[in-house]
Amino acid sequence: MALAEKVFILEKRAQKVWVTQGDVNPATTDYLDSSSRLNIAQNRPWLATEPPYNVGPFYETTIFPMSTLASTKTAISPRRDEDFPEWYQQVIRAAELAEPSDVRGCMVIRPWGYGIWENMQRQLDAMFRATGHRNAYFPLFIPLSYFAKEAQHVEGFAKECAVVTHTRLELEADGTLKPGSPLKEPLVVRPTSETIIGASYAKWVQSYRDLPILLNQWANVVRWEMRPRLFLRTTEFLWQEGHTVHETEEQARAEATLILGIYERFAREHLALPVFTGTKSESEKFPGAVQTLTLEAMVQDRKAIQAGTSHFLGQNFAKASGIQFQNREGKQEFGWTTSWGMTTRMVGTVVMMHSDDDGLVLPPRIAPTQIVILPITPKEDTRVKVLEACDALALELRGKRFADAPLEVEVDRRDLGGGVKNWEWIKKGVPLRLEIGPRDLEKNSAAVSQRDQPVKAKESMKIDEFAARAPEILASIQDSLHARAKNFRDANTQVINSKKDFYDFFTPKNSAKPEIHGGFALAHWNGSREVEEQIKNDLKVTIRVIPLDDSAEPGQCIFTGEPSARQVIWAKSY
Repeated sequence: MALAEKVFILEKRAQKVWVTQGDVNPATTDYLDSSSRLNIAQNRPWLATEPPYNVGPFYETTIFPMSTLASTKTAISPRRDEDFPEWYQQVIRAAELAEPSDVRGCMVIRPWGYGIWENMQRQLDAMFRATGHRNAYFPLFIPLSYFAKEAQHVEGFAKECAVVTHTRLELEADGTLKPGSPLKEPLVVRPTSETIIGASYAKWVQSYRDLPILLNQWANVVRWEMRPRLFLRTTEFLWQEGHTVHETEEQARAEATLILGIYERFAREHLALPVFTGTKSESEKFPGAVQTLTLEAMVQDRKAIQAGTSHFLGQNFAKASGIQFQNREGKQEFGWTTSWGMTTRMVGTVVMMHSDDDGLVLPPRIAPTQIVILPITPKEDTRVKVLEACDALALELRGKRFADAPLEVEVDRRDLGGGVKNWEWIKKGVPLRLEIGPRDLEKNSAAVSQRDQPVKAKESMKIDEFAARAPEILASIQDSLHARAKNFRDANTQVINSKKDFYDFFTPKNSAKPEIHGGFALAHWNGSREVEEQIKNDLKVTIRVIPLDDSAEPGQCIFTGEPSARQVIWAKSY
């Protein structure tokens, strides 16, 4: 057999075993340490790295070394540029974040996805507590009469409400069940809690000395959703909702602004999401609010996602609920209230902004596992030594801190091939992966991979050095994800000065199968609700935020030519 033919056969053998077992030597199927990979890379580059595609029993994989097909193969199919909505669903499925429930419109949040939400919850809750807020819990069921007290609020939620009308089920003679014993008053399943919390506040507040009340609750809410999308729009979702009462209008407005700042800092520092902050237009504000403050994020299909809102409610809800107090002059006065919330929608926002065509990418601050150690144990006689070294490193790392919390480290001891395990963690978005095998131990080194870098990229690093630098590396990943997201947002935010350019910006070239297009448009607007409605009907574009910064310059509305106080941000949105 000719040498070239023999090399070709050995390489094909290596490819087959790589898919099922992980890193192998093409001639002996022995484990390859990082230096061996480097040597092979000089002559067989495709052998020195892991292929970017799904592996395992449910996938058929064909490898075409150095071909165009191999270079475009990805772990997630379709790619973002091919079908962004389906790519999003596949990333969630591959990362095991959530799945549709048998209950229409609802989802099952799986442990990995719930772990992300738990980290968000814990970190955001600490920020609330640091500013004097405390947690409480109020009923899931709200009497229908409570909603009737606030007509504008009810109108905004009426079509989304789920209503309980009976107290129990009764067994029929044929074995079927039917509702029995109608309630005297129907109960609305919580779509939001202003009315039910207001009823309690009316009892608690008697004097200005009882104020302020600064409460938050972590809960689920129900709003019927006809077109569900995991994390972004579901009939039931998780959130936090804050509700406060204040002595003066100034204090309540300051509270709404304070919370907006907390949300912005949480999005930026914890989720690596750059956001624009400001107010909603009259047509987009919360039902019953005087003013709604918002933060808006851009994701990779250039659409906007409302990342959180903080509402100044004036005295509207206080009057509806009877929240009155004796002021400092001894007169009766209605309280000034706020409400504010952030939801599991933020998990979907993180997925859409940071992930790539090989799966989820997680900012280290919210990752359930920040570092995964992958023992490479091809031979039984070295297995114990490798596992002991991995456990010792994990123990050392757990004693270190990142962002004021202990490092979250996992040793993957499952009896699976190295390639299979590696790709599972890639698709779950773990920030750092370490591979340690017998030959690595001989040199006290490990192969280190960062999820913010190409999945093929690996760096050989001394184990002691990695242990010392792990928090620093995680911080660099956190910063790089924010910088990348900000660069993307800024590159796709344009100042537009004519109606034609505006329509062109938001109109896809392929109307049958729209490509990713648009972005954030900064354009002057005369404040007309009719103009807003026209743009929404024509392009499905809305005013996302009216910026609060002091750089506002007057101009002319690009739609009517009338005077405009400032530019506002328009976008298509979820």
